[in-house]
Amino acid sequence: MIIEGAVQRGVAKFTYDFDALGGAAGDITLVGEPLPYKAIVWDGVVDVITKLAGAGASVALTTSQSANDLITSAAISGSPWSSTGSKALVPVGDAANSIKMTAERAPKIVVTAADLTAGKFNLFIEYYLSD
Repeated sequence: MIIEGAVQRGVAKFTYDFDALGGAAGDITLVGEPLPYKAIVWDGVVDVITKLAGAGASVALTTSQSANDLITSAAISGSPWSSTGSKALVPVGDAANSIKMTAERAPKIVVTAADLTAGKFNLFIEYYLSD
């Protein structure tokens, strides 16, 4: 947590690792401390360490509060899952794409269509604490 005057800013790290969490279709909560209640998610990146792989036409998205709010639904054969490296999240440092948390929660990856069979990524989220 970084304190700037009266503003508290934080960066949270969350991890998905197939070897630890599996890849069954449905919601999979990422490993990491939950985002605080009333946090305003402002910016972030996903760093794909190992490309996601699946048993068919798997589709994945990440969510903190509502569907597609961090990473929009995409086939794992395409961006951002099909190559390693860092990619932008939906919140990109502007108010139009920010998310205000209505409860304390950790992001989830939502897997649809077919189970994942491999993959690992880190999700870094920058947020501000509000009232």
